[in-house]
Amino acid sequence: MIIDAHQHLWDPADRAYPWMDDSVAPIRRRFDASDLHAVAAPAGVTATIVVQAVHDPGETAWLLAQPEPVAGVVGWVDLTAPDVADRLATLRTATAGAQQRGPRPPLVGIRHQAQDEPDPSWLAREDVARGVRAVAAAGLAFDILIRGAREHTAALTLVDAVPDGVFVLDHAGKPDIAHDDSDTATDWRARMRDFAARPNVACKVSGLLTEAGDDWRNGPVDRYVRDTVHTFGPDRSMWGSDWPVSTLAADYGTSLRTTADALADLSETERKAVIGGTAERVYLAGVQPQT
Repeated sequence: MIIDAHQHLWDPADRAYPWMDDSVAPIRRRFDASDLHAVAAPAGVTATIVVQAVHDPGETAWLLAQPEPVAGVVGWVDLTAPDVADRLATLRTATAGAQQRGPRPPLVGIRHQAQDEPDPSWLAREDVARGVRAVAAAGLAFDILIRGAREHTAALTLVDAVPDGVFVLDHAGKPDIAHDDSDTATDWRARMRDFAARPNVACKVSGLLTEAGDDWRNGPVDRYVRDTVHTFGPDRSMWGSDWPVSTLAADYGTSLRTTADALADLSETERKAVIGGTAERVYLAGVQPQT
C-alpha cells in the first residue's frame, strides 16, 4: 500500500491564497480530487493525506468533502481561539452538504503555516500550546511547517510543552538544498537530531525537489532523503509528494521514484514503512471515513 502523506488541493477562485504569487503561476488554478486521481493512480498510490494551504476553515470544510483517493485531511483551525476545542469538534462532525455522496475523509490533523508568521517564536506562545493541547486531546496529529532555523527553537518548545501530542515535521524542516554546502548540511542535521530526539515527532520526506531548486537533478536530494530516514528511522518517516507544488520541479511519478531510488538500500519492510506504513499508523489508525 502506497500512501502519499502530503499533497494539496485548492481553488483560488473560491478563496485567496496569499503565497500564490507569480513565481507559482503554473499551479495557480483549481486542483481537486479528480486531478489528483489522474496522477496518483498511475503511480500506484492508493490513498493520500491532503494538507491545508491557507488559514481558512472554509478550505478545510471543502477538503473534508473530497472523495478518494483522499483518505484523511490535515486542516486548519485558529489555535489561539478560546473555543478551539469546540471548533475542532465542529470540523470533525460537519456535514459535507446536501450533494455529498458516499464516504468522506476524516479530519486526521491540524496545521498552521508558522513559516509565514512574522514572529519566529509564534509556535512557542502559550496560547498556541493551549490550542495544540486541544488538538492532541481530540486525537489529532499536528503538522509542523517551519523553514530552516528560523522557527526551530519555537517548534521544539511547542513539542516539549505538549508531550502527549503527535507531531509531524513537514518537508524535513525545509533544508536549503539549493545552497547546499558543508555548513548548511551540518546545521540541518543538527536540527533534525533535535526533533528526532523527541519520540512523538515523525518526519515527512516531502517537498525536497522544490527546495533543491531548478537544478535539483544535479543536487544532493538523495542524500537529504537518506539522512532524514536515517535520523528518524523508517517507522517515523513518511513519503509525501507535495503535489501540485512539486510539479514546479517534476511530475508526480518522479517525486515518488526519486524517494524510492534514494532508499534502495533499505529492506523491503523499511521501504514499505516510508511509503505507506508510517503514514497509515500516524494519521489513519483507528479512524473511519465519515458519512
